[in-house]
Amino acid sequence: MRYIAPLSAIAIVGLLAGIWFATQSPTGDDAYAQCSASQVAGGAGAIGGPFELVNSAGETVTDQDVITEPTLLYFGYTFCPDVCPIDTARNAEAVDMLAEKNISVTPVFISIDPKRDTPEVVGDFAQNLHERMIGLTGSPEQVKAASEAYRTYYKAHDGDDDFYLVDHSTFSYLVLPEKGFVEFFRREATAQDIADTVACFVENT
Repeated sequence: MRYIAPLSAIAIVGLLAGIWFATQSPTGDDAYAQCSASQVAGGAGAIGGPFELVNSAGETVTDQDVITEPTLLYFGYTFCPDVCPIDTARNAEAVDMLAEKNISVTPVFISIDPKRDTPEVVGDFAQNLHERMIGLTGSPEQVKAASEAYRTYYKAHDGDDDFYLVDHSTFSYLVLPEKGFVEFFRREATAQDIADTVACFVENT
């Protein structure tokens, strides 16, 4: 996988985003009580919402176009030296595990680096990780709006226009059609952890 390279590790800032994930039940839905181990300040309704981004073909798409089945969303960037490709590869592995159970899940990669991540670049990144992964980018305003909807954090470093790094939060989000956001996964979650949890949500929907 050409994106995983022995480059210096980036600084991942999870604290600012993590303040949103704190004290209350993530779904407020008894049907999912046995599925979730996470808690979200303000409840699940505080996370997620409509977005408008650009796909690898250069087409403007909305959340309704993208989230047509259980979906794993991840916010990152293609120049990320290690964290993003590792996390998204784990998500892709979970998708394959779920497929073995006849559960179809779409992996989605949303760039928080629209300056470098053109539709073609983000599309190539996604396809290198999984044939079903959807890569999305957009204008700085579109990306900011999507990030704010999911309460993610990102901040580009000053420096070279081509080789700067971006600090960002690293949660993966499970989103269900009609239901919206129902669960998030931290970096320490394994592909098996994610597959098991997603299967629970799907089977109880």
